[in-house]
Amino acid sequence: MANPVQTALAKLPLAAKIGVGAGAVVVVLFMYWFIFYSDVASRIEGAERQKKSLRDELGKQQQAQATYFADRGELALREQRARELNKVLPPEAQEDAFLSSVQQASNAAGIDLKGYTPLDEVTQSFYAKIPMRLDMTGKFHQIAKFAYELGKMDRIINVENIELSTPTMQGDEIVLKARCLATAFHAIAPKETPRGAAAPAKPPGATK
Repeated sequence: MANPVQTALAKLPLAAKIGVGAGAVVVVLFMYWFIFYSDVASRIEGAERQKKSLRDELGKQQQAQATYFADRGELALREQRARELNKVLPPEAQEDAFLSSVQQASNAAGIDLKGYTPLDEVTQSFYAKIPMRLDMTGKFHQIAKFAYELGKMDRIINVENIELSTPTMQGDEIVLKARCLATAFHAIAPKETPRGAAAPAKPPGATK
């Protein structure tokens, strides 16, 4: 028995048959797009959003890493500056280190260090003076070199009030007795400066 649909199609003119065929193709293509393409497109769109999110997150992480390295470099630089400052102006008196510097300078200059007398510490606004009276003997140029060697130390050490006396001949050289005041410094916690008040003076030689 003939299929009624096939019979009905057979009776249609050629143009109608072409139209029906084209319509069927359109329906099939729409179903393909709706079932397959729309799902794939949705997945692609989701993947693109995820890709953008990951790219943004990567950018944030890279920025955070760059900030971390910059901060770490700045911290290392500050720590280096603090170490250098502590050499010049240590936070504590360090009398033993002060005396060691004096002995080192006297050995380099070739003088005979006869004695030393620590004096009372003198507190200023943000630093303290550590004076020490020194007695020595040596030739004039040796005494001058001793003062020069102390000035070369990392720590600020001033030499002042040099007194020369009792010249004596030793061979062809004149040997002198010398007395001077050597002063080292150490930092102390600064007091709050009242508004409008002058800033505290820096220790002598603090341009190092």
